[in-house]
Amino acid sequence: MKKLLTLAAASMLAASAFAQKQKPLYYTISFPNAAHHEAEITLTIPQADNGSIKVHMSRSSPGRYATHEFGKNIYNLKAAGVDGTALEIKQLEGDLYEIQGVSGPLKISYTLFGNWTDGTYASIDASHAHLNMPATILWAEGQANTPIKVQFNDADKYGWKVFTQLKSEGDNVYSATNLQYLMDSPTELSASKVNSWTVDNNGKAEKVSIAVHSDDSQPVIDGFGKMVQKMVLEEKAVFGELPTFDYGEYVFLDDVHPTTSGDGMEHRNSTIIVQPIDKVEGNEARLLGTFSHEFFHSWNVKRIRPKSLEPFNFTHANMSSELWFAEGFTQYYGELILERAGFRSVDDYTRTLAGLVNQALNTQGAAKYSPAAASRYAVFADAGVSIDPNNQINMFTSYYTYGGATALALDLRLRSEFNLTLDDYMRQVWNARGKVMKPYTIADLQTDLATLTGNKKFAQDFFANYINGTQKNNYEALLAKAGFVLQRVQPGKGWAGPLGGAGGRGRSGQAYTGNADGMALQANTVAGTPIYKAGIDAGDVITKADGKEIKDATAFTEVLATKKPGDKITVSFKNRAGAHETVITLEENPNYEVVTFEKAGKQLTKEQQEFRDKWLSSKVK
Repeated sequence: MKKLLTLAAASMLAASAFAQKQKPLYYTISFPNAAHHEAEITLTIPQADNGSIKVHMSRSSPGRYATHEFGKNIYNLKAAGVDGTALEIKQLEGDLYEIQGVSGPLKISYTLFGNWTDGTYASIDASHAHLNMPATILWAEGQANTPIKVQFNDADKYGWKVFTQLKSEGDNVYSATNLQYLMDSPTELSASKVNSWTVDNNGKAEKVSIAVHSDDSQPVIDGFGKMVQKMVLEEKAVFGELPTFDYGEYVFLDDVHPTTSGDGMEHRNSTIIVQPIDKVEGNEARLLGTFSHEFFHSWNVKRIRPKSLEPFNFTHANMSSELWFAEGFTQYYGELILERAGFRSVDDYTRTLAGLVNQALNTQGAAKYSPAAASRYAVFADAGVSIDPNNQINMFTSYYTYGGATALALDLRLRSEFNLTLDDYMRQVWNARGKVMKPYTIADLQTDLATLTGNKKFAQDFFANYINGTQKNNYEALLAKAGFVLQRVQPGKGWAGPLGGAGGRGRSGQAYTGNADGMALQANTVAGTPIYKAGIDAGDVITKADGKEIKDATAFTEVLATKKPGDKITVSFKNRAGAHETVITLEENPNYEVVTFEKAGKQLTKEQQEFRDKWLSSKVK
C-alpha cells in the first residue's frame, strides 16, 4: 500500500510538472494605428530557457509552396525579462533574431505592417484586420509544441468581430494546440456578414459558415450561402462524407473589394478567399469557382496529405512532387462540381475541358517535364517573387492545369475501361490515407489505384507514363465517349504563334505593346512556334510585316487574316543588336477546342448520352 501511494504521489508530481511546462504562449494583437496599416503584437513566453532564445518570422506559409520574406514587415522589436529589464537582441538573419540574457519568463513586442489583402500576407486598415498567421506571428525555437493563446484587442473600437478556426476561449481570446495549428488558422477581424447552416454528416451535424467582408446586404449573402451550400453537398457526395471539422465548424473567410488581390488559400477547417470585385451581388456564379476549389482541399491536401509537406517547415519552402494530385485533381473537381451542381452549362464546361487538354498537349512544359517534375517547380512558381525575367513559358506548365488534365484522363479511362470513376478513386485514397491522416507518397497513390482497379499493371503503366513520364493520353478518343469533339481552333488558317507569354518582362501580363517605332514584344515567344523559329523574342520591336507598317497587335493580326499554313511573310524588326529581317513560315494553330457532338453536327448515341450523364450529373441523393 505504501508503495502504491508513493507511485501515485510520483505520478501527481509528474503531471503537475508537465502542466507547468505546458503553460501557454500568449500573444496579444492590438490595432491602435490601423489607419496606417500597423498592428502592435506582444508574445509572452512563460517558460524560457536561461541564456538565449532564437525567434523567427516565417519564410513559408501553409497552402503556399514558394518562399516569402515576411520578416521585412516587422520593426520596433523589443524584448524584456519578467522584471521589465530590456534584453539585448541580435539580428542573425533577415528574419531570425537571438535574444540574450534570458532568465525565466520573457516578453517580446514588435510592430507589424500589413497592406496586402490575399491568402498569404496581412492587411490592416480601419475596415478590417486580415491576418495570415505566418505573415503575422513571430515564433520561438523550442516552443513548437507549446499550447498557444491569442488575444485580439480593439475589435469593439472598429466594430469588428473575430472570424477564425481557432478555438474561442471568450472575450476575444482564442487558443491553438501548437504552432502548426496556429499557423494554419487565418483570422479576419471585420464587420463581415455571416450565413451558416448544418450538414448531416452520416448522423453527425457539421456546421458550415460563410463570413463575407463586402459591401453587400445580408439578403445577398444569405442567397449566396444557399449556392455555396449546394456546392458543399455535391463535394460531400464525391467522398461520401465530410471531414470531421475541429470544433464542429468550417468557415469560408471571404473578402470582396476592388483593392484586394485575388486569391484562395486552403486551411484545415477554413479557407481565405479574396476577390477583387465591387461586391458579391451580380457575380455569385463566377465567384463559386474559388469556393469549390478551396473546399475540396479540406479533403485533398489538408487531410489527404503529401508526406513531402509534413511537417510543414516555416523556415523554407517544402518541395513536393505530389502537387499534380493535391492541386491538380482539386482543380479538376473544382469545375466539375459546379457543372454537377447546375451552376455551369455543358457548353461552359467544354471550355474548361479545352483548357485542360491544351495544357497537356500544347505547352512546352508538359512536353518536357512530367506532372511530378512540374510539381517541384512550385518552390519558384507559387507566388514566388522575383524581378528578373524567366522562361516559364518554355519550361513550366502549371501543376494545377497539368494535374487537372491528368485527372480528366484518369476519370474517363476508369469509366470506360473499368466501369469505375475518379470519385471511386478519391474515396479509396480518402479511406486509406486522408481519413486516418496517413501522409502519402506517389507510390502510395499508385498502390491505391491498383487496389481500386484490381489491375496492378494498369496502375504501374499509368504512373510510369503519365505521372512520372511525359506521355499523353488520347483525349480525342476519351472525350468522344461522352459525345465531345476535340478539334483545332482555327483549321486552315495561318498562325505565327502567340507573341510572347507569361514569364517575360511585361509586368501587366501583356505580350506586346505598341509604340512609335512598332510593336514591342514584352515577353518570351514560345519554342517551336513559327515566330520563335524565325528568331524573334522578347525585347524585339516588329516594324514591318508582309510589306505593311506594324504599329500594334491589330495591324499584325490583319496581316495574318488571309494567310494559310505554309505561307511565308517577311518581317522587319529591331533590337539592341540592330535592324534585322527574317521570314516567318506560318503553320496551323495547334490549340484545340472542345464542342459537343450536337454542335458539331454529329449524332449523339444513347451510350454517349448515358456516359455524359453519369459523368456530369449531380451525385447528391
